Formats: sequence, C-alpha cells, structure tokens
Amino acid sequence: MDKMFDVIVVGAGNGGLAAAANTAKEGLNTLLLEKHNIPGGCATSFRRGRFEFEPSLHELCSVGTAERPNVVYKVFDDLGAKINWEYEKGHIFRSISKGENGFDVRVNAGIEGFCESLEKEVPGCKENVRALLALKPKIAAAIDYIYATKGNPNGLVMLLKHADFMRAAGHSVEEVMTALGIPEKAQNIICTYWGYLGVPTDELNCMHFLNMLYDYVVDGAAMPRHRSHELSLALIDVIQKHGGQVWYNSEVTEFLYKEDGSVCGVVANGEKLYAKEVISNVIPHNVFNMSETKYIPEQNLKLANAREFGISVATVYLGLDCTIEELGMTDYTVFISGNPNPRVQNDTRAEDGLYIVNSLNNVIPDSSEPGTCTMFFTIPVYGHDVPKDLTPQGYKKYKNDLAKKYIEDAEKVLGISIMPHIEEISVATPVTFARYLGTPEGTIYGYKLSGWDNLMARTAGEKNDYAIPGLSFCGGHYIRGDGYSCAYIMGDTIGKRVAKRLKGGA
Repeated sequence: MDKMFDVIVVGAGNGGLAAAANTAKEGLNTLLLEKHNIPGGCATSFRRGRFEFEPSLHELCSVGTAERPNVVYKVFDDLGAKINWEYEKGHIFRSISKGENGFDVRVNAGIEGFCESLEKEVPGCKENVRALLALKPKIAAAIDYIYATKGNPNGLVMLLKHADFMRAAGHSVEEVMTALGIPEKAQNIICTYWGYLGVPTDELNCMHFLNMLYDYVVDGAAMPRHRSHELSLALIDVIQKHGGQVWYNSEVTEFLYKEDGSVCGVVANGEKLYAKEVISNVIPHNVFNMSETKYIPEQNLKLANAREFGISVATVYLGLDCTIEELGMTDYTVFISGNPNPRVQNDTRAEDGLYIVNSLNNVIPDSSEPGTCTMFFTIPVYGHDVPKDLTPQGYKKYKNDLAKKYIEDAEKVLGISIMPHIEEISVATPVTFARYLGTPEGTIYGYKLSGWDNLMARTAGEKNDYAIPGLSFCGGHYIRGDGYSCAYIMGDTIGKRVAKRLKGGA
C-alpha cells in the first residue's frame, strides 16, 4: 500500500524545519525526511574531547526580544518553539584592518551608538550614516508590499509610496553610501559584515545588506543558549507535537512526477512516498539531478545553470585549557582583514583577506567547562579555492597549514597567546561541508546573490522562479539567500503558503 502524506519536506535544515513545523501545526499530515541521524544541517553541534562546538553559527540577526520581537523571534514564538536567547551586549563587532589606512574599531549597538562609533573614528560622518539606516524601514515596507502581491506589485503604488526604495533598490551598497556622502573609511567599517552574506559590497544589493545591518544595529546579535541544536530540537518538538513525522537516516534519492509534470512524492530508502505537495530544503541542482529530465521545465534548468554557487567557508575550532579572561580575549566577534576594502578582502582571500574570530564564552560564560574556553575561526572561501590535486595526506597538511596560518596571525593582531593553550582542534573546509550538506562545491550560501540574481530581483520575480507544480523550495538557496535568520524566515513563509493552498486558500 502506498504511503500518502499531505506534505513531504525534504531536508531538516533550518528552512525545512520551519516549513514542516508550519504545515504540521496547520493540521496537515507532514513527513520530514533527513539523511543524517540528527536534525539541523549546520544548525547542530559536535564534541571534541570535553568541548562542544557550533559548526557554523556566529549569531542571529532579526531576533529581537520578548518586549520587542523581530521576525525570527516571532517565527519561533508563533510556532510555540521556546528558545533561551542570549544577547551580545555593548558593541556588535570589533573590526581590525591591518592594511594601509586600516583601523581598529569597536562598533556599538543601537542606532545612536552605531552612529557615534563611526563618528568617533571618522569625524563628520554621523548624519550621513544615520540617513543610511533610515532607509531600512522604507525598504521593509516596500518588500512587505511586494511579498503581499506575490511578486506582482502595482507600479504606481511603488512610485508613490515606495519612492526611496525605487531609487536605491537597483544599486550596490557602496553606490548608495557614496550617494549619501559617507566617507570611504566609514564605508569600509560599515561594510565589515559583508562576509556574512558572501558578496563584496561593490556588487551586493544595498537592500539586502541594509536588512541585515539594521537588525544587528537595532536588536544586537542573539545566540541560543544551548547552541543552534536548541533551535533545531525546538522545531522538531513542534512538528511531532502536532502529529508530524520525522524520519532520520532517510536520504531522498529520487523525486517522483505525474505524467502532467507535477511532483507527487519522493523515494527514500528505496521506498516510494507520496504527497499532495513536496517542499525541498535541498538545492535545486540536486533536486533536478534526482528527477527525470523530461519533467524539468527548460526554463528551470536554464535558471539553475545560470546561477553561480555561493561562497563557502573554512573553519577552525579550538578548545583551550584557559579561561577567556586568562586568554585576554574580550570581544565576542572580531573581523580581521589585510585591507580595509571589501573587494580587496574578497580578491585576496587566499593570502590576507578576511577572517572572523568568535569567542562564545564572552556571551555565554559557561558554554565550556570551568577553566576553559573556545574559539571559532571562519575564513570565507569558495569550493574551487581548495586545490583539486590534494591527496589524503596533502589534504591533512592543507588543513593544518590553514589553521596554523590564521592562529598565528590572530595571536599577532590581538596580542594574545593561543597556541600553548590548545587542547582540542578541528578544521573544516568546503570539502567538509560538501560531504555533510551535499551542496555543490560545499556552498553554505546556496546561489550567489549578486548581479542579475540579487535579492531584489529574486523578490520581484518570484512568480517566474522555479515553477514545477507540487514542488516548493525553501532554505538558503531560495529567494532570501542563506544565513540562519533568512532560512527560518523563508521556511516559515513557504510552509504557511503551502498550508494555505492545501486548505483551500489562494
């Protein structure tokens, strides 16, 4: 007898979890399939010795608080998924540039604090920076309207009510900041966060960057007290509480189609499973590879092949036998670069580009055992940056050399001694993420959001995106791009949309 569900969600990454939680909560018979034995994708944790590490999460934006909830807080709260949020207090990041005209600046949270931090470093820029931040509420209103019209907004409404959005929407971050008269040094400091989106700010859409920047400035950075695994388990609890099923160790190997070209199910563990709707947290490239070509519309194949894979990362996880105070690391997030300009940081990433150092104990003091602390290095790289001719022995040396290079640089820049205190170390590369996530080139950002494929273009043209009946996409490869917050928001949006459609809505 065929197994039939209302909704099958493929992949228990962030977007898939949020989508499945929504459809289950709406009373739909929901099945979530996950190839690993735990949920979350990168939203999990792992142990080395007596240390527990966070694979990828630095922090979340767009969270807010119970008193002033932002969109991510609302997603979890509306689902009944209770999270113990912790917040980075005081400043939102420290940025150190070693190059000519470099700087070492701590940037404070809050609009006034942010503007004053920039003013202190670059006198005379405060009001220009304030004008940049003032664009965000206008952007949000315009995007909400575009989403409400399902990507088919009225042109006259856009011109009359969202004029500032129309003026800025087609421009890069740096073009808008230059138009606002923000000095170059202040621009470089503001653009420190570009690595979180994986696209340098001379090509990154201004609306995309401002959405993230504003929420970090206003809300500060948030972290789940019990790592991102807490987020994943909270959503799993919602799914199961509402009757949804979660099957682990169940890798999907094929997508099933009706003769009319609509998706009707999947194959997992050699078993055919059917559904009225399928939601994929798996990147379209992989879905199409698991489908008979005749069922994939030509324009969908062209769109997928035209898109560029996003950036990945190399990561170094350290468990140290001293406290964070003994180490002398007083900041939670430090960005270190060899040049203040984001484009140069990207183009010189293999030599002296950008890397990020996080110390979770500065936000959650007891996140490691007494007398210890952890550090987490993130180096933006592309999958194709990894040498293609590495042998297993060469790969081990590649990882060791990479860790040594960045640890020694951090010791020099931060004036602290790390090497003598290393008790546990683990190194991941795009190869690691490709193996675990199954993404092409190990991308953790789905498709690169730049040029013709930027956030605004995807938002405005959603109705012309992948259009296979019975199949929806969510997660980091879809409209909003990646980042934990974006994936949860997209999963929430798609889950609600599918539930409404199946229950007789539009």
